[in-house]
Amino acid sequence: MSYIDTYQKFARAIVLEHDAIFQRLDMGQLKDFIDAIIEAKHVFVHGTGREGISMRGFAMRLAHLGKAAYWLMDDTTIGMHEGDLLIITDGRGDVGIHRRIVQQASKTGAKIAMITGLPEGKLVKTYADLILFVHSTVYMGEDAKDPDAPKQHDVVPTEQPMGNQYEQHLYLLMDIIAILLKDEMGQSYADMEARHRNVE
Repeated sequence: MSYIDTYQKFARAIVLEHDAIFQRLDMGQLKDFIDAIIEAKHVFVHGTGREGISMRGFAMRLAHLGKAAYWLMDDTTIGMHEGDLLIITDGRGDVGIHRRIVQQASKTGAKIAMITGLPEGKLVKTYADLILFVHSTVYMGEDAKDPDAPKQHDVVPTEQPMGNQYEQHLYLLMDIIAILLKDEMGQSYADMEARHRNVE
């Protein structure tokens, strides 16, 4: 197969995969997620690896919407308290590096919203006040070999490697959520643009 054939194959496959994932999103979960962001005094966003890369763009859009938004591990991030919201993506629902973060966040009184491809994951079940289940294939890592680890179900299969599908979908979904937030908050694209960094 030539690189052109491979390109065309994956261009078609990826679009179809994401369309199927969008169709499965629970609208009740989506509304709860949006409402929690609007109600929060401060919003903290976190994710690791490629999931984190996808979520940093969402933190930027929250700032453009006028929310007090922080990327969790930045040096200028303030303390978390009751009335705040932590949004964390944990594709397989129990990534080790996230355990201390959600444990500590739960002590602050802030709400915890977890975006995941595996809502049965231990961290999600234990700490999430809100769940946004993305019906997407995630990278399971060592959990794929563990017979006792929960397995993904009701997700769209993928022709892509590792966690590509979930990570891509996060970026797309968060962009749509930013547009929905704009409408719910009575703002315009011009309002968002006025808050864009102007020293570039």
